[in-house]
Amino acid sequence: MKPEGLEDKIRALAAPVAEGFGLELVDVSFASEFGRRILRICIDKPGGVTVEDCERVSRELSTVLDVEDPIPQNYNLEVSSPGLDRPLKTERDFARFVGRRARIRSKEALEGRRNFKAVIDEASGGQVSVTDFDGKKFTIAIANIDRAKLEIEI
Repeated sequence: MKPEGLEDKIRALAAPVAEGFGLELVDVSFASEFGRRILRICIDKPGGVTVEDCERVSRELSTVLDVEDPIPQNYNLEVSSPGLDRPLKTERDFARFVGRRARIRSKEALEGRRNFKAVIDEASGGQVSVTDFDGKKFTIAIANIDRAKLEIEI
């Protein structure tokens, strides 16, 4: 199974677990580091995630994954909060962080650019509107976003 397909399957199993604890599933990634396979689950909620939130999701999701067995190899499960530079994946993510700075990389160029450092102005209708630091406005289809992260503001 391709990593994307595996991540989608795990996302479908993990989302209801997170939601059952009043949490949002932010991201799922499966990687190999130093010969170890790691399944990373990222969760969030307004006000932030506690260690107890991570522990509860880890225990419950571990049970679900043991029953469903979507990953044939051995792996380590890590459940964490998204951190200050959290990834932005959905329209809901962008809408939640209107007014915040983000780094966005598009799949296809817009006006000759694929990389944007900008303030999120709006997110609706499958698009996100941003203003870059030069004051130029862009509207990017969320389907055209390769990756996006909040920028840490100090």
